[in-house]
This record gives sequence, structure tokens and C-alpha cells, in this order.
Amino acid sequence: MTTTLRPTGPLRTSADGARSRHYEVCVNSRPVGTAHIETVPDFGTKVGRITSLRIDEADRRRGRGTVAALAAEEVLRGWGCDQVTVSVPADAEPARQLVTALGYVERSRNMVKTLPSQPPALPADVTVRPLSQAEYDAWRQKESVSFAQSWLDRGLSAEQARAKSEASERKFLPGGLATPHTWISHLLHDGESVGLLWVGRHEIQPGEWAAFVYDVEVVEEQRGRGYGRALMALAERIALQVGETRLGLHVFTGNTPALRLYESLGFRTTSLYTYKQLL
Repeated sequence: MTTTLRPTGPLRTSADGARSRHYEVCVNSRPVGTAHIETVPDFGTKVGRITSLRIDEADRRRGRGTVAALAAEEVLRGWGCDQVTVSVPADAEPARQLVTALGYVERSRNMVKTLPSQPPALPADVTVRPLSQAEYDAWRQKESVSFAQSWLDRGLSAEQARAKSEASERKFLPGGLATPHTWISHLLHDGESVGLLWVGRHEIQPGEWAAFVYDVEVVEEQRGRGYGRALMALAERIALQVGETRLGLHVFTGNTPALRLYESLGFRTTSLYTYKQLL
């Protein structure tokens, strides 16, 4: 039996060059599932994504998903992509096993915490203040370089990493400090900044919004003194003050100290983001 992808609609190309197409997964021309493939404009034009891949229950556990995923990779190669990404729900064990078997590597994950009704207390020896415009300008310049480097270290080219950094700023900080639902603060000890927190609002699932920690930084020489935990307590306080009941965040794989901190604070992994180089 032959498993193939059959287009169910035209190839769509957006103004920024992103491509997208829907398919049926077929076995000897018999539909057994669906797939959606696209390129990811945030990364430029050479990173593709298998947005969805579903095999009908009656045809599962027969290798249909594996062949369909490989066929999707071939489509992306034909579109000029050199990398493919797949996000997997943390509780979808069959999907996790499939992407692992196909050679995908976890790059990052999203985590979410349901917040208690009462905000956590901040340590008595710290205070909080918002960034000034001058501080924001200096931070954004530094953060843009650091953010791009994080992606460069995790499999993107310099061009793709820069595109991702620029796309993220356009999306999440279009108005700078004046961007709605944006809170960027210094954590102070004895009047000196020991850390910085950026909290916004993010769609963690289609139609589901939550407060979101976009950046949390502790000054390097101040690490190991509990300020990371204090910054996360501040994030919870901000979320509750603006009426949110959940707090989300994104953490890169390999950042073990941060992952352990978030787990100890009650965050649970909701999605895994994986990637694979297309040779």
C-alpha cells in the first residue's frame, strides 16, 4: 500500500512570502487523514512547519503517520526549506514518540501555571519600578542581540535568528513601552537593579489567553540569591492584578536551572517545540 499526500486546496502565498497548503493523507487514493504544511515567516523563508497531521482512528498504528510526515518534509524541501518544526502537546505520547523516531529534537517548551487567588508576597528587601524610556531603549538593543543568539545556538542560521528576533519585536512590542498589556519592571535591592521582568498577554492556545512571561533576567553577579524566584512572584502578582488566572512562559531546552525553578513553582509543560534539519 502507498501512503501519499493529496492537495485539497491551492498553494497559498502571503504578502511576506509564506506558503501554506492543506492535504489529505491517502492510502492507495483512499483518504485516511489530513495534514497542513506551511512555512514560518518569523524565521524567514527557509523554515517550514507541519502545523497539523491527523490519521483516522481506524488507520492508526500502521505507519501512516510516519510516511505522511516524511512526505510533508519532502514538500517543504521542494519549497526550499532547510529546517522543519513541529509542536507537540506534552500529553500526546504517540505524537512525541513519532517525532522522536523521525529525528526531531526538542528545542523549547511552553509552560503554564494556574494561579492561586492570593498573590505571593515579595521579599521584604526588594522593591519594584518600571523602566524609563532610556532604560527600555538600551534593554531592547541588548535583548534583541541576546534573543537572536539564543536561536542561533539552537539550530537557526544567523539570518533566520535575526529574522525571528525582529519578528518577535514587531509582534509583541509594536508600541514599545506603550504597547497594550505590557509590563516591564526592574527588581531593586538597596536601590540597585538585580533583575528585570517583562510580562505581557499571550494566546497560549487558539482562543485562550493568559498573562505571559516574555523575559526574566537576573543580573549575572546577583544570581543564586533568590531573585529569580522573586521575579516570578512579581509576575504572578501582575497577572492577578490585571485579572488573569493563568501565567505562561517559554523556556529553551537546556536551560536546566530555569526549568527546575518553574517546575518548583508549579508550572506544567503544555507544549514541546521540536525541529529537524532537512538535508
